[in-house]
Amino acid sequence: MNLDQLIENIRMDSAVMANVTDWRVIPARKAQYSPYPSMLPDKLRELLSKRGIRELYTHQASAYEAAAQGRDIVVVTPTASGKTMCYNLPVLSKILENNDSRALYLFPTKALSADQVSELYEMITDMGVDIKTYTYDGDTPEAARRGLRQAGHIIVTNPDMLHSGILPQHTKWVKLFENLKFIVIDEIHTYRGLFGSNLANVLRRLRRICEFYGSHPQFICCSATIKNPKELTESIVGREVEVIDNNGAPSGEKHIVMYDPPVINKQLGIRRPSVFDTRFLAENMVRNDISTIVFAKSRLIVEVLTKYLKRAVEDPIGNAGQVRAYRGGFLPTLRRQIEKGLRRGDIRAVVSTNALELGIDIGSLECCILCGYPGTIASTWQQMGRAGRRHGTSLTIMVASGAALDQYIVHHPDYFFGQSPENAMINPDNLYIMLNHMKCAAYELPFHDGDSFSTPADTAEMLAYLTEQSILRHVGDKYYWSAEEFPASETGLRTAATENFLIIDITNPEHHLVIGEMDRYTVPMLLHENAIYMHEAAQYQVEKLDFDAHKAYVRQVDVDYYTDADLNVSLRVLDVFSDDEDDGAKREYGEVLVTSLVKMFKKMKLDTHENLGFGHINLPEMEMQTTACWWTLPADVTEKYGKDELQGGMMGVANLLRAVAPLYLMCAPRDFAVIYQVRSPFTGKPTMYLYDNCPGGVGFSEKAYNMQRQLLQSALELVTACDCENGCPSCAGPVMEIGEKGKRIAVEVLRRLTR
Repeated sequence: MNLDQLIENIRMDSAVMANVTDWRVIPARKAQYSPYPSMLPDKLRELLSKRGIRELYTHQASAYEAAAQGRDIVVVTPTASGKTMCYNLPVLSKILENNDSRALYLFPTKALSADQVSELYEMITDMGVDIKTYTYDGDTPEAARRGLRQAGHIIVTNPDMLHSGILPQHTKWVKLFENLKFIVIDEIHTYRGLFGSNLANVLRRLRRICEFYGSHPQFICCSATIKNPKELTESIVGREVEVIDNNGAPSGEKHIVMYDPPVINKQLGIRRPSVFDTRFLAENMVRNDISTIVFAKSRLIVEVLTKYLKRAVEDPIGNAGQVRAYRGGFLPTLRRQIEKGLRRGDIRAVVSTNALELGIDIGSLECCILCGYPGTIASTWQQMGRAGRRHGTSLTIMVASGAALDQYIVHHPDYFFGQSPENAMINPDNLYIMLNHMKCAAYELPFHDGDSFSTPADTAEMLAYLTEQSILRHVGDKYYWSAEEFPASETGLRTAATENFLIIDITNPEHHLVIGEMDRYTVPMLLHENAIYMHEAAQYQVEKLDFDAHKAYVRQVDVDYYTDADLNVSLRVLDVFSDDEDDGAKREYGEVLVTSLVKMFKKMKLDTHENLGFGHINLPEMEMQTTACWWTLPADVTEKYGKDELQGGMMGVANLLRAVAPLYLMCAPRDFAVIYQVRSPFTGKPTMYLYDNCPGGVGFSEKAYNMQRQLLQSALELVTACDCENGCPSCAGPVMEIGEKGKRIAVEVLRRLTR
């Protein structure tokens, strides 16, 4: 069956439709065109005509005209709307006009860099001009690096390489920085939280170096649809920008289905796991030869689903290459191989984390299945946009998990379709982040008295502190770098970890092979000794984890279970920035130290997900200093209940806050965490904590502190609207976790806090 026939078949299937909570059809949209801008060079006109492009989409023409007039812009249009042309045309025009002109392209991942540069190569080759375009990242050979520093017109890289490989060695890049006309930042909506705050500081350093060499480049940025593109872009680039959002690209008819797996235990409110229904729906697509992408929220679920789908399509000799996994931690060669297979149509189904959410060209996909709500409206639309690019029908099915946030979305579809995508938040003036980048900036160029990195007062204070620590030396009116270390190597942009762990396959004793990598904060959960690490549906047992050497040694096995580790978190208050008390209910905001430790893991059977046993883990604690807000519960509520009952009620409140906070803080669920202490060492009373899940904090907990009434009221509405009697996974949590009185106590606590 083709997709249109399959859609009708699904509509006629009463077993499937019984679980469908909403089915929306977004009609096809015609293209809106504008004539070529008058200043577009003849060579580019000829190139576009050869490709059958007689006119530009309206947003492409607007972007070109604004860039030609010297304005900084951000283009905000949906996935697959031709945003690449919005920066390639102005950049190529400038280089055709003046061969000394240079441009710097920044993409969030190496995969996206490699994908986008191939299109640029094709344009340049078809024009027959000498415009040298190079990718500069960790995979670039040393011989090529020397040539492109002098001859490269367009340098394509990522923020990590700019931070550690280009800015600290700016004296080798004089030709680039003296003639830099454009800085292109694609997928700027991905730079949120810690990553975005770091990028904003990297760009402060970049502007400093450009000013030193006498160049004043323009910014051309591109974003998927978010609520605050202008605010985010201006926070990142440090300048005022113009928003271009008059999208003229066409789109095919889109079917968007909200799917809620059935309840399998009515008394406990437990639903069938979303993995089962995702597997069933995806197998149906693959068997009908519908090109499909499945998104899952964790590496583990990606690997489990891949294993299921490979079983469904394997041939008599066991080949199942039509189904592939795609996630972070794969080596670059493997990722390129999978992307190439998708473009050629050799791969019919790919199971991915949000690594394929970005605008990588992966060919024409017809169906997208989301295993669980991605966490934000912006990410959901991005993932949905991977199917049904510009023409033809597409189908997206969002399979909800039993989590409260998923349940809220599938049972309130008007909320999802009626809301604009979320704000993206960053905090470039976070002291922890800014201090690290000021060290990098001082290493690159001396600071002068009165210089401003953020604000003059903050800059002066930081410089004084670094001088006291003997990191800088103040001579005359300048601050010089005086430490021995290389500061960029100590500062990671995406996490607080400075080095990833390598995963080494030792199955063959004569030939050890590096098969992947993992960040330091994920390692204790997935790479502890005796863990089952899954890679492209193959299973490996971790034989040894060398924490000091940042290496994990794994051996291939064939077992019918996977492992799942438990993370224990404790929190200690370091400082209180502000507080407020109302009718015995106290709230505070301040700095905390979060300590996490993985102590044990469970063995879970692959097909049934039942618990087969557990094992112990012996790994060091990890500490993180961050910001938090907390609520001390009033005595007139807490004194009514015993310790165990109160703990169940507080667990229910924590579950509810985790569900509603992403909607109000405009962030992903992983950006913050909620914990509770029945007797807090700091307050001496039952206390709920919400903290930023990154070192130094990014501002989410401060926002929660300032809008606590809306946050708590929304949690109260969610729990009281649920039909269950004593709690379920869709509201305060299942009865077996929170106890018989857990839901009732959670409601009472929330009513008291919002009174």
